[in-house]
Amino acid sequence: MNKLLPKIILGGKYTDERGQLEFFNDFDLSEIKRVYFTTQFNTDVIRAWQGHTTESRWFICVKGSFLVKLIEIDNWTNPSDDLDVFEYELSAKKQEVLYIPNGFVNGFKAKEDNSKLMIMSNYRFNEIENDQVRFDQNKWTKWGNK
Repeated sequence: MNKLLPKIILGGKYTDERGQLEFFNDFDLSEIKRVYFTTQFNTDVIRAWQGHTTESRWFICVKGSFLVKLIEIDNWTNPSDDLDVFEYELSAKKQEVLYIPNGFVNGFKAKEDNSKLMIMSNYRFNEIENDQVRFDQNKWTKWGNK
């Protein structure tokens, strides 16, 4: 299985009479080749499970909040049904980057209407072939209205 695990990279903020500065000083952007955004119009939509054998991703919530779940896949053709679920809550109110190494599938659900997630990748669009794998959204976990 994968040697790297998902992790939160903490940022911070500084406020004075001029306004507020939000930063991610410990986030190394040198691997990033692509950035895109997804907006979930309501809290009913679940985007799960999608993963990558080669590509890694970074998530930042830029509006609202999200429940994000990750699973490290043991066998991409026939994964076990009882794999551990890593669960994170991302919020635009917190300065956090969620790192998702290759070898994991992700799923996410907005916790507030019109929540927006910035997604970064270490590969350009269509730079690698056959790297995206999808599974049924209810395979490993129930999403509920959390």
